[in-house]
Amino acid sequence: MLSTRVSHQVINCASGGGVVAIDNKIEQAMDLVKSHLMYAVREEVEVLKEQIKELVERNSLLERENALLKSLSNNDQLSQLPAQQANPGSTSQQQAMIAQPPQPTQPPQQPNVSSA
Repeated sequence: MLSTRVSHQVINCASGGGVVAIDNKIEQAMDLVKSHLMYAVREEVEVLKEQIKELVERNSLLERENALLKSLSNNDQLSQLPAQQANPGSTSQQQAMIAQPPQPTQPPQQPNVSSA
């Protein structure tokens, strides 16, 4: 079967129509590669959109939690925050005093890209 195709291509090349046939095959192959790449890019964009959505939601939750903690704390506690940021050892004491429930995390999804 392959030798038949090769012999037809040789005949077509000899007649001058082979160049057009080869160009058409190359164009078809390039279109196929392009469609595979576009599909992979679209898939990756969807994954990234979902990750952005999750990060925006998490950021909003943390901002609300931060505002709540600020409202529940007194001025003396708030005035200690810049000093604690300069002294890293005291931040672990602060974290031990404020127990927060663990947030579920999802591992980053890998795009499903198959080779052509």
